[in-house]
Amino acid sequence: MTEPTTVHAFGDDALGELDATGVAERLAAGEVSPVEVTEAAIARIERVNPRLNAVAYRDFDAAVERARRLRKPRGAFGGVPAMAKQNIRVKGMPMTMGSRSLPDRPRSRDGAFTRQLLDTGVNLLGLTTMPEFGWTATTERMGDDVTRNPWHTGYSTGGSSGGSAALVAAGAVPIAHGNDGGGSIRIPAAVCGLVGLKSSRGRLRSEESSDEMPVRLVTEGVLARSVRDVARFFEAAELTYRNPDLPPIGAVKDAPARRLRIGVTVDSPAAPVSDAPTTAAIEQVAGLLTGLGHDVVEHRPDMPGSFRRDFEDYWSLLALGVVVNGRRIFGPDFDTSRLEPLTLGLARRARRRLPKMPLVIARLAASGRAYERSFSDVDVVLSPVLCHTTPHIGHLSADLTFTQHFERLVAYTGFTPWHNATGAPSIAVPSGLTHDGLPIGVMVSARIGDERRLLEVAYEIEEAAPFPRIQDVASPV
Repeated sequence: MTEPTTVHAFGDDALGELDATGVAERLAAGEVSPVEVTEAAIARIERVNPRLNAVAYRDFDAAVERARRLRKPRGAFGGVPAMAKQNIRVKGMPMTMGSRSLPDRPRSRDGAFTRQLLDTGVNLLGLTTMPEFGWTATTERMGDDVTRNPWHTGYSTGGSSGGSAALVAAGAVPIAHGNDGGGSIRIPAAVCGLVGLKSSRGRLRSEESSDEMPVRLVTEGVLARSVRDVARFFEAAELTYRNPDLPPIGAVKDAPARRLRIGVTVDSPAAPVSDAPTTAAIEQVAGLLTGLGHDVVEHRPDMPGSFRRDFEDYWSLLALGVVVNGRRIFGPDFDTSRLEPLTLGLARRARRRLPKMPLVIARLAASGRAYERSFSDVDVVLSPVLCHTTPHIGHLSADLTFTQHFERLVAYTGFTPWHNATGAPSIAVPSGLTHDGLPIGVMVSARIGDERRLLEVAYEIEEAAPFPRIQDVASPV
């Protein structure tokens, strides 16, 4: 008997078909207990993970024990089971960043963002898979160690937060941590039918290593199945830390009060033209927003011609830093002989480009000014997340030569890096399914600090065109 290609775990247990907010509300009302929802999530993970390969580390026994000790759930997501990506410091769990080159010893303390995440009340069950150091837009590692898309297991989950996206999309947990240094929240959200907000630089606490970068690309966040879960997370996160240099987000619960001027970009200035399904998705959402009364106009981002090469150079420089300084950063057990071709190829590329790096860094650091100019006549911008639809497993295989992988990756990710360099926010939301039943997402972007408006627009899209549900197209495993 042929195994089904769609994999999910939704069913009649303590989690039901609820999002994280719904689970939190049932916990707060005493309708279910923290132990019941934790054990339900563990059972779901155990059912789907053999097909998805999305779990990097299990902390199930400790999670159940934490749930038993939780007398009264506190925080926005008090007692809600969740997962973290394996590149933040979680006390008692390893931080291997998807790489066999790093030792898997447990960390002695939580990182700054981990503490902010835990303050929302989530109960972490373990860690999710990612590609080596998050360099690529899929979650595939060498030797057929791949994480699969629950909508169709022959396809990529995106990356680098692909393990988190797979488990949330499959209904194993209602919410999971992700982070985004070039699209790594928005890309897996788009290809797994989820909502993912890349926030403004400095909005949330971050890992110490991210703070040391000359251009801080990485922001933390979550992947969820509803806009209200993402909005609730950021509202709760502000109770722990609010950056005084950014306007507060606050509680966002509805569509924008006024009609907006929305710019539409179909093709990236930094990549090949978008494919037909991607273009159709943008046209569909643009038409939807027009019908809702917004003023929708064509828009071309004010992206410097040097941006694509600059971002590639800086990305390569980060890989060179890992190769050269790995033992200093990660400890004496760091093993360069176990690095993958993409990491080594990026490092070689950076060595050739080293004389240009000071200018590259200066231009990227200044890119926020060009970005802000792009919003002189629009409130937000609608664009694709990716240049083409979700690729099959293997298209971005870790076993490819560096040249093949690099060329394919650059042709796929033409939109998301702009926001990482500039520090601007953007949100990925589902926009339906392709003709072969795979999710496709669109992205809405705003001025730096304007996450509130993005969440409002996302609410309006969700209400007008409810997101596809995996449980409506297939039976559970």
